[in-house]
Amino acid sequence: MNEKIVDIDVNGLKEQFILGKVARQADGSVLYKQGKAVLLGTVTVDKNPVDEDFLPLTVQYLERAYAVSKIPGGFIKRESKPSDFETLTARIIDRSLRPLFPDSFPYPVVITVMVLSGDESVDLQIAALHCANATLLTSSLPITRAISGVRITKNGDSFILNPTIEELESGSLDLLLVGSGKEMMMIELAVKSTKEVIPDFTELGTIIGTESLPELEWRVNEIKEDTLVSLIKKYIDNIDEATKAYENALLPLKKEQREFNTSTTNVPEVLKSFIEKEFRDKVFQTLEGLSKSERAGALDGIVDEALEMVASQGMEFEPIYVKKSIEELKSALVREQILKNRVRADGRALDEVRPISIETNLLPSVHGSCLFRRGETQALVTATLGDSKDAQMYELLSDLSPRMEHFMVHYNFPGFSVGEAKPLGAPSRRELGHGNLAKRALEPVIELDGSQTVRVVSEILESNGSSSMATVCGGALALYSAEVELKKMVAGVAMGLMSSESEYAILTDIMGLEDHDGDVDLKVAGTRDGITAMQMDIKLGGLDLDILQEALFQAKEAREHILNIMEEAKSQIKPSGALPTIEHFSIDPSKIVHIIGKAGSTIKEIIEKFGVSIDLDRNSGGVKVTGRDKENVTKAKEHIENIASGAFDNPIPTYEAGKQYKGIIKKIVDFGMFVELPGGYDALLHISKIGKSRIYNLEELYKVGDEIDVVVLEQRGKKVELATLEYLK
Repeated sequence: MNEKIVDIDVNGLKEQFILGKVARQADGSVLYKQGKAVLLGTVTVDKNPVDEDFLPLTVQYLERAYAVSKIPGGFIKRESKPSDFETLTARIIDRSLRPLFPDSFPYPVVITVMVLSGDESVDLQIAALHCANATLLTSSLPITRAISGVRITKNGDSFILNPTIEELESGSLDLLLVGSGKEMMMIELAVKSTKEVIPDFTELGTIIGTESLPELEWRVNEIKEDTLVSLIKKYIDNIDEATKAYENALLPLKKEQREFNTSTTNVPEVLKSFIEKEFRDKVFQTLEGLSKSERAGALDGIVDEALEMVASQGMEFEPIYVKKSIEELKSALVREQILKNRVRADGRALDEVRPISIETNLLPSVHGSCLFRRGETQALVTATLGDSKDAQMYELLSDLSPRMEHFMVHYNFPGFSVGEAKPLGAPSRRELGHGNLAKRALEPVIELDGSQTVRVVSEILESNGSSSMATVCGGALALYSAEVELKKMVAGVAMGLMSSESEYAILTDIMGLEDHDGDVDLKVAGTRDGITAMQMDIKLGGLDLDILQEALFQAKEAREHILNIMEEAKSQIKPSGALPTIEHFSIDPSKIVHIIGKAGSTIKEIIEKFGVSIDLDRNSGGVKVTGRDKENVTKAKEHIENIASGAFDNPIPTYEAGKQYKGIIKKIVDFGMFVELPGGYDALLHISKIGKSRIYNLEELYKVGDEIDVVVLEQRGKKVELATLEYLK
């Protein structure tokens, strides 16, 4: 194939696609350019099909450090495991492209997108999505539809289409829409909180003096359901325009098509009729009143029985066909019950949420914890408080310096939660994606300063439908249990949609069975005032936006129901005994240097003496003292304030070197004891100067409050060096 260059300018993006230049042995390859960004997209297909009921598609998105003239940091100077951003971007590409494949395509497909050259102003997720799609469109695979992604942000009252990275980071909305023509394929939404000046209209024309700072108001910036649908309706035309441009320009350059057998596991009609006649009632019974694990066991039993009956009838069919026929019958019955009879497998109404129960602070040694149960889904969510040193350091490709993540949500999905005998391992793409969705839902309602870090961990103990939304609900209550201030309560619910040519049904709080056999998976999280995060995947290749609006308002009703239950649980929270005591106060910024001391000696002594952690802000003079003992935190605060006020400028008595004094042990630490000398000054008696032989445990020899004879070896300003008589013998 000769090299061909295609330039497309649409939706404010000037994109160039170069075909036939590189990676020509792949089934498809494209060199993509936008600004200074250069990406390579490839697709390869295995020649041998597999017996799977789903598309065996793998998407890899990889960023190379050389793309921005960097050498990877760390001990090993090469790229290792993908970053969270790379994994999440790969998931976006996967979820967007998967609906384009034929219904039955059993060939393993690998799509790889590599960033070869970076550009700090280019949205690499949109670029990677368009690169991957162009690779598929021009490949030898049977893909003839294009997709397009657009991102929308909001600055003030204005919406911006395909913003620069700078505009996106300063905006209050991150809405990613992916579609084909007029059909939506995927939606991801998150809002960002902002602090805005509260206008003072008490006196028209009043000018705020420069000596006073304007008051800032915290805004969560939730998006209303009807506003979201209006945005989608507005920008669907941009998606349609782009997909037509891609198809018109790229499809004529498509490679010669390979032949693929896409009917390897289609069930023969004669077998399908036999199974439906003989096993319809038994399969139907497995859908009523059984738990998820019981249902799976019952269906396996029906498959075994069907295999025996098929063999006894002299019918020669591979076991895979019999198993698939039972699965297809189960799916058809689920859809029939919902669409025609408006009845769900567990007997619920279409808009009914499963029973919810909540326990808070059930883990005594944890800052905040919540066991959130909804039906057969259980999430044990914990919140742990930390300081600035506990923040997660990370870098995006074009960053000149590392960023710090002060709010983390980690989601774990062990095999036992669905009855699988599978060992725990590194977090999967699904776990990272669900954790990211929960984080985006909760983050807008949390106000953290640079001195605080909060980590939320969700352990899924049982799963039958939307454990990610259980993580949102349990996470909000775990944060409240840890006394983290939330501006508003947040809850989440998973919605589903089943449709036929003439009917549709919107399902609230879907369980695994409905998710598997449904057409749309819609996860919506937010407050009473609107949506903070949303994720939607469409399996049927398009969605009527009026139906989407109906689903969003049905989700709002469910969210308010869940919030009512959560508010009741919140009112009964009893603080955990593990919670640290925190004191925030301010001192003269010029005195911070006195708190730190020479080479950090003063602050280290305060930390060791009172058993606290201290965060200082040199610019504002802000001080945060944290510790488990409230009395010690208070004493540390008083000590710091005394240093700042000059109370310790000349208060230390003069002690005579070589003279013996009687002191009182005030505190025992691993490296020695603090001894109160006559005059009320506490000096450190180091463990190395207590005895001739090595001491391993001071608390076996001494107790706080004991009297002890010590000798002053030397006094230098505020530092008094002590030793025991035994040490000096």
